[in-house]
Amino acid sequence: MRRKLVIGNWKMNGNRAGNTALLSGIVAGLNDFGADCAVCVPAPYLAQCQAALEGTAVAWGAQDVSTHASGAYTGEVSADMLLDFGATYVLCGHSERRAYHGESSELVAQKAVAALEAGLTPVVCVGETLEQREAGQTEQVICAQLQAVLDAVQPEQVAKLVLAYEPVWAIGTGKTATPQIAQDAHRFLRDCVANKHAEAATAVQILYGGSMKPENATELMAQPDIDGGLIGGAALKATDFLGIIQSV
Repeated sequence: MRRKLVIGNWKMNGNRAGNTALLSGIVAGLNDFGADCAVCVPAPYLAQCQAALEGTAVAWGAQDVSTHASGAYTGEVSADMLLDFGATYVLCGHSERRAYHGESSELVAQKAVAALEAGLTPVVCVGETLEQREAGQTEQVICAQLQAVLDAVQPEQVAKLVLAYEPVWAIGTGKTATPQIAQDAHRFLRDCVANKHAEAATAVQILYGGSMKPENATELMAQPDIDGGLIGGAALKATDFLGIIQSV
């Protein structure tokens, strides 16, 4: 059975004092709820996370990674730099990176490869917009986004990926993805993996990233192909984040 995984994505939020309170609250309230957990934080706070979380059950990671190992790439952060601060995970292809920074599926795939080769676990995000969903393109869009990564990584690396389904249309729009809608998308993504790497499909963790909260986490987590959550706003409050983990 796949172990559940809950990752908090802080996005561009945080400050040193607030981070200290949040991290200490998570560590203090964390019990063995049967799930692994991590926080993906802005790069300037990786050192703070390492100092606060080393030796605890909470892992940490980054929100982006360069495709380059080093060199004249001002503003970028390499996988080895993330490892220098004890990072385990890195987000690749978050919907905000795709939308606001024009990241293509091919670039996302290159970032996933760079992460894997360095020993990081890439959390590959896929998802459709409201326009794409209403046009009946959900499966076409998310399969194409995933396929770019599957084509780029080595067969033995597929099981080391974490996937995250983000229904962009259900984030901040007032629309809701029901547990069944989420399950259908997760099942489809697992089938896409199976079509190319059958053995890896049963091992790959697929997280739900569509506004999971303590109020809806239990029902979402109960779906057979939802292996955890990629949490946005609720990850910024220790009680909410712990409530989601506890729902496992």
